[in-house]
Amino acid sequence: MPGAIYAEGLVKTFGDVRALDGVDLDVPEGTVLGLLGPNGAGKTTAVRVLTTLLQPDSGRAVVAGLDVVRQPNDVRRAIGLSGQFAAVDEYLTGRENLQMVGQLYQMSARDAKARAQQLLERFNLADAADRTAKTYSGGMRRRLDLAAALVVSPPVMFMDEPTTGLDPRNRQALWEVIEELVAGGTTLLLTTQYLEEADRLAHDICVIDHGKVIARGTSDQLKAQTGGERVEVVVHDAAHLTGATEIVRGFGKGEASVETHTRKITVPVAGGAKLLAEVIRELDTRGIEIDDIGLRRPTLDDVFISLTGHAAETENEAANETANEAERKENAK
Repeated sequence: MPGAIYAEGLVKTFGDVRALDGVDLDVPEGTVLGLLGPNGAGKTTAVRVLTTLLQPDSGRAVVAGLDVVRQPNDVRRAIGLSGQFAAVDEYLTGRENLQMVGQLYQMSARDAKARAQQLLERFNLADAADRTAKTYSGGMRRRLDLAAALVVSPPVMFMDEPTTGLDPRNRQALWEVIEELVAGGTTLLLTTQYLEEADRLAHDICVIDHGKVIARGTSDQLKAQTGGERVEVVVHDAAHLTGATEIVRGFGKGEASVETHTRKITVPVAGGAKLLAEVIRELDTRGIEIDDIGLRRPTLDDVFISLTGHAAETENEAANETANEAERKENAK
């Protein structure tokens, strides 16, 4: 049985750009799917199709048991959406923005007011509640937009890079809100470029690139595909780089990479902290002094580079701009 969010063979093109190229998704009820990928990979386009803001050229998508093409109005009543950019009325106060959203969802004026106050406090906006949104900083507008998406508790939520631009304290607060929603049964599709965010929130992850899903699994499974744990050693003297590289390579499970200018050696390993102690012992035996040594897991960039061949925000930026321009023209029709 399809999950709360289900897509099969979604295709969406903008001119010569194939933003979605046969995307399949299946998100079980009450879970979080993290959708990761470089800029221009198709993440936002997928969200817009699933939330009825764009129609797919082909394929099928069902959200909360409703077909996004044939039942768009019903889908909109069943979902919440926080887009990549804050969508608030600049001429209303923060409080008025949230109360308006509540009344659009047919809440009573009293309930909308109470919910607005609750969210203003939760997102650290209570002190600015009665200022117009145009006086808010970018981070404050982002928090207000996120609060607006949570005025009601819909069964399915979509959040497109929700914590971009938030400081650590407000990012943490949003994570706690998301965890509460999911614990209450909400299904969430979350796009993000922060692996720590996917680590914390996502039950499963899909990596998308050039409009295709190229990998899926848990955060740990994706990290394992990039080589698992890695030992990093910084030698004190550049003259010892060659000798240290030979030693570290002997403990590794793949090729060692060497950064001459930082005197750093990195090699994929298996064995954890016990292995790290052995590396230190061998370096000491050979008289090689080190400035730093550590065991780390792959980062988001490691995952991106391993799976896509490029970093998160470089190669696809031109394609992203082309697709966005084509999408703007389509929406303006």
